[in-house]
Amino acid sequence: MIVVGAGAFGGWSALYLLRQGYKVTLIDAWGAGNSRSSSGDETRVIRSTYGANEIYFDFNVRALTLWKENERLFNKKLFYNTGVLWFCYEGQTPLVDDSLPYATKHKMEYERLTRDDLKKRYPIIHTSDLHHAYFDSYGGYLKAREACQAVCEQFIKEGGEFIQAQVEPGGIDHQRLDRIKLSDGRSLQADIYLFACGSWLGKIFPDILQQVITCSKQEVFYFGVPAQHAAIFDSLPVWIDVDGKDFYYGIAGNAHRGFKIGVDIRGEVFDPTHGERTYTPDVLTKAREFIVHRFPLLKNAPLTESRVCPYENSPDGNFIFEVHPYASNLLLLGGGSGHGFKHGPALGEMVANTLAGIAIPPAIFRRKL
Repeated sequence: MIVVGAGAFGGWSALYLLRQGYKVTLIDAWGAGNSRSSSGDETRVIRSTYGANEIYFDFNVRALTLWKENERLFNKKLFYNTGVLWFCYEGQTPLVDDSLPYATKHKMEYERLTRDDLKKRYPIIHTSDLHHAYFDSYGGYLKAREACQAVCEQFIKEGGEFIQAQVEPGGIDHQRLDRIKLSDGRSLQADIYLFACGSWLGKIFPDILQQVITCSKQEVFYFGVPAQHAAIFDSLPVWIDVDGKDFYYGIAGNAHRGFKIGVDIRGEVFDPTHGERTYTPDVLTKAREFIVHRFPLLKNAPLTESRVCPYENSPDGNFIFEVHPYASNLLLLGGGSGHGFKHGPALGEMVANTLAGIAIPPAIFRRKL
């Protein structure tokens, strides 16, 4: 079995396939957690809230269990249970409200906070334009880059083979991929190939995925908080602003890397290989205006770092797990669409169990190519 891509999808899939008894080789051009990848930043949010979509809620509940199990195995803290605070502008917020029955079902109830509750609990947050908030005490954030590296290290420790090289698919003969070609001149063969290479999927398989997997430039900014308020900011939960437009989100503590704010509205088309990882001035200006409004103490906060996170977007935001239409031994896994990282271990387990014949992927992950 060959898995191409050591990010959140590929790395976890390789590890769980190995645990399922497959002989697995994992290949990545720049290594696990590299700065070009969608998984290369410091942190990622983990939350179960998906409106009326119970599949993703359930998937994240399973992923959360697996994150906790594996971080103990890795002997490395990756999950920070800070909770997730949802800023709601209207009396009804379907993105959150429609998830409440699933939270109750899993005994993971959210706490509804009035504007006065918010003022008392989080006095550094400006709340006058909010109607209420919800606090999900079960969520938080994950170490991203470090997690990908930890998964790869554990994969090798458990007997997997890792190769750093660029991959090019070989020819397709009799409905089967015959080999892959590596940038070091070698060719490798396997019974099954899984390509889980994020934003590069559309480029590797342009005939079927160029219009299905698209890459956008998503920007993340880290601001330096005032020294006298650093401990207060670091103790804030993850927050998500449900304004219906930009959907800013943030990881305040962010492993002491600075006050992180991400822009979730889709950015410009981006080349994940050659694109410069530099910020767009207008995007920074708008993000700064927002944090000054929501967190007034950050009025003069300096920009300490910026990152570009390439989103590999599917047309409907759903993950894609499908067999190549012309090669029965070639599987495609992608479409993280900005929310895939947290689901990594659950997706990896699903892939392994599917190949073992003991699971069926959700229908929304299947797509006619």
